[in-house]
Amino acid sequence: MNETELKTIINSIDPASRSAMELAERHQSELAKPPGSLGRLEELAIRIAGMTGNVFNEAEKRRIVVFVADNGVVDEGVAVTPQDVTLKQAVNMTRGVTGMSSLARFFGDETRIIDVGIDTDEEFEGIINRKIRRSTGNIRSGAAMTREEAVAAIGVGIGAARRAAEDGVQLLGIGEMGIGNTTTSAAVLAAMIGADPANVTGRGSGLTDAAFYKKVQVIRDALAWNAPDPRDPVDIIAKVGGLDIAAMTGAFLGCALEHIPAVADGFISTVAALCAVRLCPQVRDYVILSHASRELGYMLASRALDLSPLLALDMRLGEGSGCPLAFQLIRAALAVMNNMATFEEARIDDGYLDEIRRQANPAGKFGGV
Repeated sequence: MNETELKTIINSIDPASRSAMELAERHQSELAKPPGSLGRLEELAIRIAGMTGNVFNEAEKRRIVVFVADNGVVDEGVAVTPQDVTLKQAVNMTRGVTGMSSLARFFGDETRIIDVGIDTDEEFEGIINRKIRRSTGNIRSGAAMTREEAVAAIGVGIGAARRAAEDGVQLLGIGEMGIGNTTTSAAVLAAMIGADPANVTGRGSGLTDAAFYKKVQVIRDALAWNAPDPRDPVDIIAKVGGLDIAAMTGAFLGCALEHIPAVADGFISTVAALCAVRLCPQVRDYVILSHASRELGYMLASRALDLSPLLALDMRLGEGSGCPLAFQLIRAALAVMNNMATFEEARIDDGYLDEIRRQANPAGKFGGV
């Protein structure tokens, strides 16, 4: 993919359907329950109606796509986990034995593991090879990748979403695997929102105090050296990001293009969603945040999106592990919309709710889930 093709895709993305959301909200008001009594499940079903353009939706075909890549910044000692774990865990995902894949297997969710930059020339059964290059560069002393490579990786993510649409996937979860990517995602977020790296950087899989302070300094040095343009998400990703972040950004764009609800995992996935929204504001309409990550920058990223996560479970694994759990909440929301009786069907006179409905303010219905 080149930039002209990317711009064409961005210009083809429509916002969510307001008319479908209004019809869905009207149906919710007719269901045999007090208005708003199912809270965010109602809001979630209404938002999904806007994404698909249909009031009634199913979520029986669900997929989690995990983009895997190595990061050259690990040379700076920013991660306690050895770099070869990127590849080992990618292989383990295909076996269904990682945190994400064991949950996905339990719930009946499909998985697709896509190599966009693992530091190896080997290929492995079950891992889809879309490698752009072997690892990124060390962002403390240069750019992570070229702009052309960043755009190509975004194209991989768009392609994954388009294939999901062709396969009839109704929910797509977007995850990552790559040692060092809490550093790159913190750098991307800091550049995008103008934050001090100390306010967006977490300890990843676990660092000593000294290693953590070094990680913050590495990000400061990377931003100073590369000077990414805060108005240009592609420039930010190319200079201080990762191939996994680029591909996830593309997946969010592709989901919006194909009207598929896109479920973000934790911190890194949410940063990629923010990149996609900065490229195309309409993408926000299609993003659902699965869970609140314990990574320090997560709250700033979700606030920048003006979206709230569905779950708060103190999770920080990554991999897309929040997606299978969020899928089940989405299924519950759709089950209510599809199966619950209306007042008329339940033979209940709902006149007693007229005054409550007149006073209700539906303004927030379509926004914050």
